[in-house]
Amino acid sequence: MQSSPLAPAAFPGLEDVRGVTLATHVAEIKYRGREDLMLAVLEPGTVAAGVYTRSMTAGAPVLVCRSHLDNDGPRALIVSSGNSNAFTGRTGMQHCQMICQSIADAIKCSPGQVFVASTGVIGELLPIAKITGSVPDLVRNLSNSTWLQAASAILTTDTFPKGATARVDIGGTEIVINGFAKGSGMIAPDMATMLAFCFTDANLPRDILQRLLEEANRETFNAITVDSDTSTSDTLMLFATGKASNPAPDSLDDEILVRFRAALKSLMLDLAQQVVRDGEGATKLIKVTVTGAENDEAAKIIARSVANSPLVKTAIAGEDANWGRIVMAVGKAGQKADRDRLEISMGGICITSDGEVVDGYDEDQVTRHLKQQEIIIDVDVGIANGKFTMWTCDLTHGYITINADYRS
Repeated sequence: MQSSPLAPAAFPGLEDVRGVTLATHVAEIKYRGREDLMLAVLEPGTVAAGVYTRSMTAGAPVLVCRSHLDNDGPRALIVSSGNSNAFTGRTGMQHCQMICQSIADAIKCSPGQVFVASTGVIGELLPIAKITGSVPDLVRNLSNSTWLQAASAILTTDTFPKGATARVDIGGTEIVINGFAKGSGMIAPDMATMLAFCFTDANLPRDILQRLLEEANRETFNAITVDSDTSTSDTLMLFATGKASNPAPDSLDDEILVRFRAALKSLMLDLAQQVVRDGEGATKLIKVTVTGAENDEAAKIIARSVANSPLVKTAIAGEDANWGRIVMAVGKAGQKADRDRLEISMGGICITSDGEVVDGYDEDQVTRHLKQQEIIIDVDVGIANGKFTMWTCDLTHGYITINADYRS
């Protein structure tokens, strides 16, 4: 499959994270001849944080992860691609339990210390024997340096593996954060997005780790959309092994967390934007910033309305400066907006001010901006100080082709 035209030049070089080993395997769950199973084993002392889809039809792996999150000492994460194990009833839950038990037996831990995630087709039972039968090989092949393989093994309709890394100081101790994600379609997160996993050797209390993840998630994975569809499998997790032995912060506001907080958010935003760059059929990355809203939540709702609008997204795909569609999307959001103070800009070019087209507006300038791969839309609704930024992509015929043929 040809990579998205918006793909990064290369997968980044991810350094080892102390306390984390990885392995991949060709289980042929759906795809033939490619690695589709990933295992991460975590040394004792690790803590975990997670946020998950709020879909009312969440898959069995999401339910298992939620139930295991409060358990002490997470020891492993196993991820399979090609089948989401969603809408599979009691059998789906039993399959998750069988997978957790097989990992627990292999690395000598409790099944409640194992997290499981799956992505792919909804409504089909897992070929469970292929997964549990792969566990011995996975454990035997654990390594510190298989980050690219791990990121590749969890992909479905993605056209490139998505990874990011950061090195940052906590209280005078240098720590590493690595992350990888998958996602291309069915992207409109509600607590998380598709599958994303981050690992650090930082020493952090579990409650602080959870709050840091939730905080960063709001403006990263929860600020992207490809097609407005929230997955049954959305899972975002962060594991901290503690092997860096940095001084532990006393609270979320501890000064020693300032750099870590910024680095984590930057890494997660990088991964989230890579998901949008790989949107099914995408040719343009779109940044939508709304200001002047009643509050930040209102700004987010308006920004999402613009970012999800098929009319806005197809106009950008066609490089058509039809800014009236942005006006429409702002109006349908159901949030306060002053029609007579509405300001819209594209690519830094002011189009409307005080509720009407600005004098001397030159549409050719906006059209030239729309020929670029990265599009910027700014909207001020003239009410108060609320602001929010969403990232999305254009909507092309490629999206229809990919999804019409997904199960073929």
